[in-house]
Amino acid sequence: MLKITDLHANINGKEILRGINLEIKAGEVHAIMGPNGSGKSTLASVIAGKEDFEVTEGSVVLNGEDLSEFAPEVRAHKGVFLSFQYPIEIPGVTVTNFIKTAINETRKAQGLEELPAKEMLQLIREKADLLEIDRKFLSRSLNEGFSGGEKKRNEIFQMAMLEPQLAILDETDSGLDIDALKVVANGVNKLKSEKNAVLLITHYQRLLDYIVPDFVHVLYNGKIVKSGGKELAYELEEKGYDWLK
Repeated sequence: MLKITDLHANINGKEILRGINLEIKAGEVHAIMGPNGSGKSTLASVIAGKEDFEVTEGSVVLNGEDLSEFAPEVRAHKGVFLSFQYPIEIPGVTVTNFIKTAINETRKAQGLEELPAKEMLQLIREKADLLEIDRKFLSRSLNEGFSGGEKKRNEIFQMAMLEPQLAILDETDSGLDIDALKVVANGVNKLKSEKNAVLLITHYQRLLDYIVPDFVHVLYNGKIVKSGGKELAYELEEKGYDWLK
């Protein structure tokens, strides 16, 4: 599904990624771990096409298609979903209206007609029930006054509605208490399937107690220096990252 080959990227002339190679197949969950400044969020941003970063070498290919020339919104329409560490507030735009617009813009980009209002409402209710989201939550302004857990739950709801092929969760566990973490993990576990893939970016092993990865990769100084199974996360929790230098 996703194949990253010899990826180099910089920001303001400073090289952050120094030759990333990574392949993710449909149905798999991959976790990227590493210390601050290792390039984890940069990797997520580059896959999603954020324009702050310059790719100087290598490729990011999704389903056989090189994404390098595509803007972030085009990549989203092609099935790339990126959750943010710090989702922005949009006063006056409800959760429901935001997701309606996002879905219909994606359908438009795919040459499809807008989803009829009745079908849209039914889909919203189905996904809200799946994720145990209160209907009142859907009428609130997007992220305005939301707790950290509510913001992350909302992003998982967006993921459920958009049904991306590749979901990138960038430190989605950041700042969450254990109850909120379980809610987010439960949502991800319900949504993963043989048709999609998940890339988790995290500092901590605790998220991986609830979303069990097929592979764990350690990103250090802009390179993947070690890969393994879920047991690697426990080793990192015990030893830290210095032993990988």
